[in-house]
Amino acid sequence: MFGFLEKYIMGPMAKISTFRPVRAIVAAGMASIPLTIVGSAFLVLGILPQAFPILGEIWAVSFDKFVALTLFAYKCSMGILSLYLALVIGYEYTKIYVEEEELNLNPLNGGILSVFAFFMTIPELIWQDGMMTTVTGETTIGGWTVGGDSLARLSTSGLFTAILMSILAVQLYRLCVKKNWVVKMPEAVPEGVARSFTALIPAFVVAISVLVIQLVFILCGTDIYKVVAIPFGFVTSITNTLPGLLVIFFVVHALWLVGIHGANIVMGLVNPILLANMASNVDGKFLVAAGEFTNAYVTIGGSGATLVLTLLMAFTARSEQLKMLGRASLGPAIFNINEPIIFGLPIVYNPSLAIPFLLAPLASTTVAYLGIQVGFAGKTVVQTPWPTPVGIGAFIGAGGDIKAGILAIICVLVAGAIWFPFFKAYDNKLLKEEEELANT
Repeated sequence: MFGFLEKYIMGPMAKISTFRPVRAIVAAGMASIPLTIVGSAFLVLGILPQAFPILGEIWAVSFDKFVALTLFAYKCSMGILSLYLALVIGYEYTKIYVEEEELNLNPLNGGILSVFAFFMTIPELIWQDGMMTTVTGETTIGGWTVGGDSLARLSTSGLFTAILMSILAVQLYRLCVKKNWVVKMPEAVPEGVARSFTALIPAFVVAISVLVIQLVFILCGTDIYKVVAIPFGFVTSITNTLPGLLVIFFVVHALWLVGIHGANIVMGLVNPILLANMASNVDGKFLVAAGEFTNAYVTIGGSGATLVLTLLMAFTARSEQLKMLGRASLGPAIFNINEPIIFGLPIVYNPSLAIPFLLAPLASTTVAYLGIQVGFAGKTVVQTPWPTPVGIGAFIGAGGDIKAGILAIICVLVAGAIWFPFFKAYDNKLLKEEEELANT
């Protein structure tokens, strides 16, 4: 089994994880966490009366008077998340080339050029009566469409366009520098001024390239934004089905079994989709996998859904090895951190524990998906910190739905039921080894 995982999963995914665009996207996703959590915190304040009707009258004479102002913390985070990602991806992607190819690139220039390229895809234009004109309608003024929280294409719906435009802008910037298509200033010019002028020609190249691509698509009756949405819409649809989620979490845990941090690789690419789904839920849609769905329901206690395993080790293990490791790992496990168990038990390359490590999160995924799909628990509308303890993250994420917290606990128990027989067998095995060693 490990040979199969190494050949067909570890190899390809390990190679993907080294791709520079993937590393830049993962870094950008990590950088966006503070914004999404802070914005969601203010959203919680606005929707608390929906979860606790008893607060309705209190909020009506107090907080509701200022909610239009406080919600801007959400609208200016999730509402323009694509803008932030474009900037950070451009910065991180350029920084990677500076460090690995030692090119004379400025990461900040890369970030600015990425935002520039992305913004040129936002206005909507059409070819009409032999000339280019901007689209105008009830919610579109001069080609700029206003959505629920901000300019529609700056929200999470523009994430994939922002990613591709950032990659294109940095590649064009890199090409210009490698070909020496830059404005060189005299040595007497301050370094900051000289550096800014090195982006002058790359900016022209980026502008012309994006405009030409946009022109071709507009003449075909579409634009870059709409074309990008087609393939990535299919990817997004996969995350909104139970089979799709099961495949995603299987790959995550299969990578862990052969020593690769599967969550960093796979979820680094999936998390932008989950953020977009959460924003859609706020706007009235119903998407099960959204926000912190993973740590709230699937991997409670860490990858493998090992919270109950840690409790079993700490309080019921007969072997000293498991007992001591369980007690040492209990604190981190409460906050969804279980590297001590993965590498200390170990789970990596351990045939005795590979099956429950794969099955437990798949079972909790199934329970969580069905529980939300049938309406037992509310959809996720709030982003919570990933280390939030069991039940609390789901409760807050669903906007204060107590049933979501109950569903998370049910997921823990289901995963624990899968872990229990394997834990007992492994505990007995280690106990026997310890007794033989003591006798020797």
